[in-house]
Amino acid sequence: MSTQKEYQSGKMGEENKVILYGMWLSPYVKRVELALKVKGIPFEYVEEDLSNKSPLLLKYNPIHKKVPVLVHNGKPVNESLVILEYIDETWKNGPRLFPEDPYERSKVRFWAAYIQQVMECMLKIFKAEDQEKACEEFYQKLGVLEDGMKKMFPGGSPKIEGGNVGLLDILILVALGACKAQEEVFGVKFLDPEKTPLIYSWVNNLLELPVLKETVPPHDKVVSFLRAFKERSTNAQAQ
Repeated sequence: MSTQKEYQSGKMGEENKVILYGMWLSPYVKRVELALKVKGIPFEYVEEDLSNKSPLLLKYNPIHKKVPVLVHNGKPVNESLVILEYIDETWKNGPRLFPEDPYERSKVRFWAAYIQQVMECMLKIFKAEDQEKACEEFYQKLGVLEDGMKKMFPGGSPKIEGGNVGLLDILILVALGACKAQEEVFGVKFLDPEKTPLIYSWVNNLLELPVLKETVPPHDKVVSFLRAFKERSTNAQAQ
């Protein structure tokens, strides 16, 4: 991991340098980090303190002032899904994140947007005063995703062969890969092998791939962060 001072001093100014500005637990940052690793693209990672955003982050993303930001050849690219398309179009070596066929690519984009909705419903559970209602919405969307993926993949199951990881693999892993830590803190069973067997096995198979497993945040660190978050949310609701 590199520091802000190194970038500001110009030590990281080589051409073709790829820099990712992020925050270790952000699912949007993890999407980009996974894509870079899957494609075998060397990059420098800069951890941002979102309570004290760096001048470079504000310079590279002046509109939203958020992570992730990918800087390639000194040019910033913002928004995780936009960055993922940029990566796939710029570096055509290694596994392709998007299918070549336009129709297949349109289906991947559709389900990518839906996985985004599933993840947003999951995040609502962490903040909801009415957790039961939030869970109901999440399970409904997860069930739709389960049925959709059965039709999406030949044979009704995603095949992960030789580390050939695509966009939907990355998005589903980021959305649900840390669910054991989330279940431990919030007492909600997010993945059930009986109700959503395809998604359950899909996530667990992805977690066995070394390039993906090493990118998932450490369980204990996630639990500690979520417990602190839960405590703050509970105190805020009580006021």
